[in-house]
Amino acid sequence: MNLRFALGAIAALAIAGAAHAAPAIKYIYGTPTAFIASGVIVPPGSEIFFVSGVPSAIPGGTEAQTTDVLTKLGAVLKAQGYGFADVVNAKVYLVGDPALGGKMDFAGMNTAFKKVFGPADEPNRPSRVTVQVAGLAAPGAMVEIELTAAKAPK
Repeated sequence: MNLRFALGAIAALAIAGAAHAAPAIKYIYGTPTAFIASGVIVPPGSEIFFVSGVPSAIPGGTEAQTTDVLTKLGAVLKAQGYGFADVVNAKVYLVGDPALGGKMDFAGMNTAFKKVFGPADEPNRPSRVTVQVAGLAAPGAMVEIELTAAKAPK
């Protein structure tokens, strides 16, 4: 095999390989305006960050506690080089609100959640589950949220 030909073939393969971008994380929405994803596809080789649940027991109800939890989670994400745009899944645990006859304040949680996930400057919205629980480990907490974030390979 000719050395010039071999070097040319190697260079061509390197250029062709560089032209193929790494697969991106794919967010799937049931409708374009959905504020949570129906699903998220994380490609092989992605870095995944599992963030433990963070509760809040500040006064003010579910919306205020959700805002507090998301602020704390934002700091945890940032400390590891992540942001809310990297979140692919959220698990939300709500205790029933006595002011609502013991039912979870789903609307209050969503009001705070939509401020972080879904505004014009933040197009990525994670998949999510929200459940009502009898109680949380932190006394007075009505909200706890756990996140999974991911970064696609470069």
